[in-house]
Amino acid sequence: MQIVVLAGGVGGSRFVRGVRSAYPGAEVTVIGNTADDITLHGLRICPDLDTMTYALAGAIDPERGWGLADEGWKVMAELQAHQAEPTWFNLGDRDIATHLIRTQMLAAGYPLSEVTRALAQRWLGADSPVTLLPMSEDRVETHVRIRDEHSPSGQRVVHFQEFWVRLHAEPPVLGVVQVGIDEARPAAGVLETIAAADLVLVAPSNPVVSIGPILAVPGIRDAVRAAPAPVIGFSGILSGAPVLGMADKLLPAIGVEVDAAAVGLHYGSRHADGVLDRWVVDSDDAASLARLHRGGLDALAHPLLMTTPELTAAFIRAAVDHTPGDDALAS
Repeated sequence: MQIVVLAGGVGGSRFVRGVRSAYPGAEVTVIGNTADDITLHGLRICPDLDTMTYALAGAIDPERGWGLADEGWKVMAELQAHQAEPTWFNLGDRDIATHLIRTQMLAAGYPLSEVTRALAQRWLGADSPVTLLPMSEDRVETHVRIRDEHSPSGQRVVHFQEFWVRLHAEPPVLGVVQVGIDEARPAAGVLETIAAADLVLVAPSNPVVSIGPILAVPGIRDAVRAAPAPVIGFSGILSGAPVLGMADKLLPAIGVEVDAAAVGLHYGSRHADGVLDRWVVDSDDAASLARLHRGGLDALAHPLLMTTPELTAAFIRAAVDHTPGDDALAS
């Protein structure tokens, strides 16, 4: 069985672990968001790709949800002693090795897909049933336009990482832009993998800065729409709030309610101009099923908290096995 997952970082990695639990014999290809990428201290950092890799390897820091466990911080302490900006973005000593290798390989001319494959092989092994592909080899970065009363214009634009890590997603958001997205091309293997899939899953990752950029890479949205496999998406908004991250700060900026049904309708049905065949909401949002059906989406309500890979696997299997038109609430 060939499964393709479109995913971001922390929530996406938990979801993929659930996919592995649900279908242990499947070959899983994760198309990862790279619009969060940033260059700091001369190093090219790919937060979502690295979080996915570390999590699948069982090496991620369980408390932070990112970075490596048993990490040291001597390099960061020395940079801060020199007041080498930015000091707000922490890089662990072992994590820095990942970024050094990536930066060196990119400088040598290797495409990001090959760099990602090499790094994943170190952590997951050469025979891993999970393949991690970047959405694009090309440089794409998410910038956020925020309100800033100290600016003459009353606003300024910052990189997504500064908005999220340094500013804690506190300033009001006026707009979101993926710089370079229009010229980007899908990474090697992305379109072919989607076309060959038996199942395409859209993880409950941030719809604005994780899934949104993947689908915005020219060619990927069309490939998902044309895929012969069913396309099933899962809501990361439960009871009107995101389980992880800051989607509630970003969705209004693109004109979407902070609501499970609204996000599903934003992705849309493949019967219309969207990308989904089915949308899964949490049990607490079951009242929105009728709204989703009116919007042309087959929908299912099921508990969606990803507390363990087994619980995640349960709702993934329920979504795949769901009979279209059955409004029964899954338990």
